[in-house]
Amino acid sequence: MSHPQPLDPDRLRVAYRDEIDGAYLYDVLAGLADTPELETVYERLATSERGHADQLRALLGEDESVPSTPSWRARVLARLAGRFGPGIVLPTLTEREVDGAADYLVAGESGIAADEHGHARTLRALSETTGGVQGTTLAMLEGRHRATSGNTLRAAVLGANDGLVSNLSLVMGVAGASLSPESVLIAGLAGLVAGSGSMAMGEWLSVQSSRELYERQLSVEAAELEASPEEEAEELVLIYRAKGVPEAQATELASRLVSDRDTALDTLAREELAIDPEDLGGSAWGAAASSFVLFALGAVIPVIPFFFVSGTPAVIASLVASAIGLFAIGAGITVLTGRSLLFSGGRQVGIGLAAAALTYGIGSLVGVGLVG
Repeated sequence: MSHPQPLDPDRLRVAYRDEIDGAYLYDVLAGLADTPELETVYERLATSERGHADQLRALLGEDESVPSTPSWRARVLARLAGRFGPGIVLPTLTEREVDGAADYLVAGESGIAADEHGHARTLRALSETTGGVQGTTLAMLEGRHRATSGNTLRAAVLGANDGLVSNLSLVMGVAGASLSPESVLIAGLAGLVAGSGSMAMGEWLSVQSSRELYERQLSVEAAELEASPEEEAEELVLIYRAKGVPEAQATELASRLVSDRDTALDTLAREELAIDPEDLGGSAWGAAASSFVLFALGAVIPVIPFFFVSGTPAVIASLVASAIGLFAIGAGITVLTGRSLLFSGGRQVGIGLAAAALTYGIGSLVGVGLVG
């Protein structure tokens, strides 16, 4: 049987800072909430986090080494939530609550652990909610957070990272073959354009295919609603009952919704198909443009030095510039993961430079073979 392992002073200080950050972020999300019910949910979460912080503060005693103000990471997440919507930070907050619950449980703080588990369940429900449903139970989780919005920053980071690593590898491979500086520059620019175009086309096809599938599903649902509204009403009743709404209230709500076909179709799309009719996965052209730009921003970094210098100095400058870019991308990832800047940044640099070294070596071998 395992025994509680009290939090050591270092972990206690980290946990205290996490609770301060959590309270701050929930206060920010409460201010961004688009319904009074959702604002209340976030305010309760913030109050709970402040209570946890007070408990940990008492355990820390006179230790003044931990500031009681939000960390830079929490402030960055708050700005992202304000810019892109609360949904972008909900997955990160959920992971933080899950990790915190595990730590507190091991430390014997079962009360805080139970609260953290409850917070994680609430955040998962908020992440999955697409909005528009009424009812006493559902109203507490009402909102318009898209489940995919939490991936926006991840997609941006990965897009830039793909462009940087792939084009750095290409440039180093050509440079390793000892081709002319002009050849290296042309290859780098060609890789930038080709890679950006490929990413944009792939993203356009992905989003457009999803939109067409959703449109097809909506047209089928509309036809079913027109042909057999009673059966669709029964489906709504089952959905609401599964969410905990009392049968009488679920039946009344479903009947009222089906009486208005537009409202009924909107609700069925959200609840049965998990589709937001107002969005349908976003703009295919917007997704393509953002993918093109993000990939190009990463891919241009290893090419820039070859505009100004050539030979070994250009190769070194390209590697240094790329290492800085990779470290910045790794630092951006820490906003989501909570890992240290040095760890995440160093990992990105190591992986990227390893790929560059591999292609440089292959290019050198191929170059020798061609010359021979």
